[in-house]
Amino acid sequence: MAGIGTIGVIGGGQLARMMVGPAVQLGIELRVLSEAPDASAAIATTAIGDHRDPAAVLAFARGVDAVTFDHEHVPQAVLELLLAEGIPVRPGPSALRFAQDKLAMRSRLTELGLPVPDWAAVADAREVEAFLREHGDVAVLKTPTGGYDGKGVRIVRSADDAADWLARGGPLLIEELVPFRRELAQSVARRPSGQTAFWPLVESIQREGVCAEVIAPAPASSGRESAVAAEIAVAVAEGLDVTGVLAVELFETDDERILVNELAMRPHNSGHWSIEGSTTSQFEQHLRAVLDLPLGDTAVLAPWTVMVNVLGGPADGDLARPRARALGEHPDVAVHLYGKTPRPGRKIGHVTALGAELDDVAYRARAAAAAFD
Repeated sequence: MAGIGTIGVIGGGQLARMMVGPAVQLGIELRVLSEAPDASAAIATTAIGDHRDPAAVLAFARGVDAVTFDHEHVPQAVLELLLAEGIPVRPGPSALRFAQDKLAMRSRLTELGLPVPDWAAVADAREVEAFLREHGDVAVLKTPTGGYDGKGVRIVRSADDAADWLARGGPLLIEELVPFRRELAQSVARRPSGQTAFWPLVESIQREGVCAEVIAPAPASSGRESAVAAEIAVAVAEGLDVTGVLAVELFETDDERILVNELAMRPHNSGHWSIEGSTTSQFEQHLRAVLDLPLGDTAVLAPWTVMVNVLGGPADGDLARPRARALGEHPDVAVHLYGKTPRPGRKIGHVTALGAELDDVAYRARAAAAAFD
């Protein structure tokens, strides 16, 4: 396979797992650094190690054409070490910093003139109370690092609600509580040479801070709204120098504004629909971008695609029976399982349905996912 390309993926989660098929298709050698031998991406794991261990990461990365990620948690010092050794890192540490630190992200997006919720950095009770007074006595408080899937986020109505986080020291991010109509997501891919490609704007339906469903394209989003979202995503990718797939999570507000909520510099849950629903999936596109190959067409393959996450799974942990039920009762729905042990609230897979009528597509996807309850 010499000369075809070798990509090293740091992190053995389901995103790395879903890169395996496209890598085989494109003739790319995929190597994965997993945290444990039973990781979701065990099928492609070539090394076991801690992503925070410089020696383990460097040993893994030697001999690959580029390094990319299943998650954004690799420390900056480790990323800089890879660059110092001449190993391409995509996206690079200067871009990943904005996915790792929400305060840095908000500051940079503001500098770029992109639409974001009103925000501030707060380090004590006085600053929290001042922000609350200016924003209707309610706000969203976030830890700058480490938060995901609803973790590290809370609603505050007084400084007392923030006391435990403030006691840890260091600034926190506080934002206005946005009166949003719905949550949207715009994915874009960018290669080092500058080419970009984006998928349709999608609607992301959240339950208890976790993505439950994605509808592609987002209903009633053609025209101006779709164009604005695409412009924002491309501006973020170029302004932060992102390479690979970038997902921009957005709020559509009650007064018809679009605001940037979060960023993910990797394939993202909101783009899983593209495996069946688009000419080029986000996973194939990410691999193309990382190796600076021409990007693929992102046209949709059906008027509607609905992706539903499989959360939790059966109480007895046995996925064989519900899998057989889902496949047998819904042969036109794609089922993806991540090789994870079921437990309450855990993403263990997703299902995807396509078709011409949204209500029918959504019904089929939800019914297939329900087989795993």
